[in-house]
Amino acid sequence: MDKTLTGKKRRVRRINRILGEVYPYATAELDFESPFELLVATVLSAQTTDVRVNAITPELFRRFPDSAAMADADEQELSDIIKPTGFYKAKTASLLGLSAALVQRHGGQVPDSLDELVKLPGVGRKTAFVVLGNAFGRPGITVDTHFGRLARRLGMTQQQDPVKVEREVAALFEPKDWTALSNRLVFHGRRICHSRRPACGACPVAQLCPSYGEGETNPELAKQLLKYELAPGREDLLEKMLAGASRRQLRAEGYPLSA
Repeated sequence: MDKTLTGKKRRVRRINRILGEVYPYATAELDFESPFELLVATVLSAQTTDVRVNAITPELFRRFPDSAAMADADEQELSDIIKPTGFYKAKTASLLGLSAALVQRHGGQVPDSLDELVKLPGVGRKTAFVVLGNAFGRPGITVDTHFGRLARRLGMTQQQDPVKVEREVAALFEPKDWTALSNRLVFHGRRICHSRRPACGACPVAQLCPSYGEGETNPELAKQLLKYELAPGREDLLEKMLAGASRRQLRAEGYPLSA
């Protein structure tokens, strides 16, 4: 599809602009009020859904509102709260460790640098870039499962290693676009470009996608594949979801959402 690097850049940047129009509210879908809350929520999001994490973090942060409180938490009490997110023993150890490290090394505050974040227990590059981009406004490419899949399908890279994906994709865009691109690809991957059966016929960037045809191309059948069930008589919910409204926003508007 791309004959030159310049042509590739033009195509993928156009994809980013279109997804920006389709998902104008694309942000991290974890609920948070501070860098610490986003850091903790991102650690908890490993191997589970943001919806499940958002269901337990209100109680978690009510009991442990900051790094000092969480560092002193009773291990069993903390485990009981986060158990629904899975892998709770390892996550409990990570949360206790990173909270203690924040208190001991950073005065209880979350550092705003990649080098310092990745030194915290349970924090890798993906988690660090989520926090840097969404809590501190520092550009970064966040390569999770959705991002990697879409970056390959959209012809941005053929790499499988997350760090190589991050570097190749970053080279195609201006740094100011990295965080927004990350959020938009994750939104798109969760709603339309699914892993097993992408809804190609309902995809706004289908004409720019070298992988078009891997999924359902019939528009009506593709529409049925769009994620999140609609409540009867609330077809407007679909349009809001495709526009990128977060589940928190939709719940606040009174929309009943399935898990």
